[in-house]
Amino acid sequence: MMKLQEQDYNERFDFKLWWEIFKFTYPMKKSVALLIISMVLVAVIEAAFPLMTLYAIDEFIYKGKISEVPKFILLYAAMVVMLSSNIWFFISIAGKIETNLTYDIRKKGFKRLQELSLSYYDNKAVGWLMARMTSDITRLGEIISWGMVDIFWGFTKMAAIIVVMLFLDWKLALISLSVIPILIFTSLYFQKKILKEYRSVRKINSRITGAFNEGITGAKTTKVLVREEKNLEEFTDITKGMRAASIRAAIFSSLFLPIVLTFGSIGTALALWFGGIEVARMGITYGTLVAFISYTIQFFEPIRELARVFAEIQSAHASAERVMSMINTEPEIKDSALVIKQYGDSFTPVKENWDTIKGDIVFENVSFSYNPEEPILENFNLEVKAGETIALVGETGSGKSTIVNLACRFYEPTKGKIFVDKVDYRERSQLWLQSNLGYVLQSPHLFSGTIKENIRYGRLDASEMEIIRAAKLVNAHDFIMKLEKGYDSQVGEGGGLLSSGEKQLISFARAVLANPKIFVLDEATSSIDTETEQMIQKAISKILKGRTSFIIAHRLSTIRSADRILVIKKGEIIESGNHQQLIKMRGYYYRLYTNQFIEEEGKRLLEI
Repeated sequence: MMKLQEQDYNERFDFKLWWEIFKFTYPMKKSVALLIISMVLVAVIEAAFPLMTLYAIDEFIYKGKISEVPKFILLYAAMVVMLSSNIWFFISIAGKIETNLTYDIRKKGFKRLQELSLSYYDNKAVGWLMARMTSDITRLGEIISWGMVDIFWGFTKMAAIIVVMLFLDWKLALISLSVIPILIFTSLYFQKKILKEYRSVRKINSRITGAFNEGITGAKTTKVLVREEKNLEEFTDITKGMRAASIRAAIFSSLFLPIVLTFGSIGTALALWFGGIEVARMGITYGTLVAFISYTIQFFEPIRELARVFAEIQSAHASAERVMSMINTEPEIKDSALVIKQYGDSFTPVKENWDTIKGDIVFENVSFSYNPEEPILENFNLEVKAGETIALVGETGSGKSTIVNLACRFYEPTKGKIFVDKVDYRERSQLWLQSNLGYVLQSPHLFSGTIKENIRYGRLDASEMEIIRAAKLVNAHDFIMKLEKGYDSQVGEGGGLLSSGEKQLISFARAVLANPKIFVLDEATSSIDTETEQMIQKAISKILKGRTSFIIAHRLSTIRSADRILVIKKGEIIESGNHQQLIKMRGYYYRLYTNQFIEEEGKRLLEI
């Protein structure tokens, strides 16, 4: 299984991080304001109930003013109605805020994933990214909406209680609330401990999600290699780590709440003890003592809730760090502000300013490395004319795919320049180049849906006739029409309902539909049978006509018609020429071709 290196974050609670997340609520500022007002009203009304009790005891019981009871009942009933209405209101508002906030963060995260360069995905597992886009963002939506409810309610209620207690008897109030400084110190201690463990939980959760994803997508390989037991052992080791971290986090959280309850009980006991003495001395009324006891109990109720929210925030803080680290990751390949202003970006292109691509490509002293210590290309030079077909051959790791990826601007040179139609391609938008690009991979990816929908991905405004024309051009129309629903047939997840050859033909049709000026075939025929390969070869000869094209090929028989074949070794061109020229040179290409020819002929004779 893939060993994912999770990023380490700051040890301290980062308030700036939460402010950055809270900015997502700005479009809902009216709802947030109404929610805060509603919570303040709830807290104030709740804080007023003990005063009603005080009044009832002192006025009705001790003084016997029974005539005031109907007014008291009406006022009490009105307060109950107001409280109930506000509770209903804040629940509905908080639910809407949670839904919209989760939607906005996911949208922002998905948009950033579309913008990030390919290098970002080189060391990121699918499960790692999915954990951020699903469970982590869900957690943020919950804590911002409902956490905000508890925080504003809690602090408002405590503030109201303190004001009333100080007004009733400031000495008794100070005695009752004397435990608060100890609670603050305890909270800071547990914050550090709980946050540390929840960070571990979230980090391991990414690995678990990644392991789930690999276990599902790699099920066939697992069966073939008989790795079920080994996979289970590895998965068990990961989940054991998460269980241990979760238990530690739960222990700290469970200790924190009883400590808060204990101090709350001490505050109530102090109020009862010293308040009782004051009642005996006639310093305060019995109603005031009852109100104080009620207030000390109520005061520590929001503290208990805030303690719970506090523990959840520690968990959500780990999620917040992970989500925002993804959203704030800057793409390695970015267009300059000047280029974006003139040509637009990937989401808002200014196509009227785009030049028409002819297809001339020039590498000028290009150097590149994925790892600074292991250069792939150094001072590499290549000139490709518009409409020319270039084939790249060489051993694995020689730099073939790197050359093509640089030409497509999936990566950029660390040194040197690449020109498209005599212009440094960094002076044009990425979309300008890549929208004129047709790329067919060895293992093409099809999206869930119909054949028609998958071909239309090449150009979303294409008509049905254009889709059929593209399919006919690549010799895919006949097999499609043999299917029960023709172009409306489902391809399954990843194209699982089709054969490798059929998927490849559809990917060709998709690429052709976009009418690209530059075409790339990356081992496009290496994983299909000979008969399908012959169909694709016929299609290729029609597709590549008049287009600049790069072919990375394992089967050398497929590139004999290329205008130029480049033999790449350790990032350098060691041989260049067409098929006949390279055969006459009797060099590396000659040996590679003859050995492969002998091998293929041997297989053919054995089949006969």
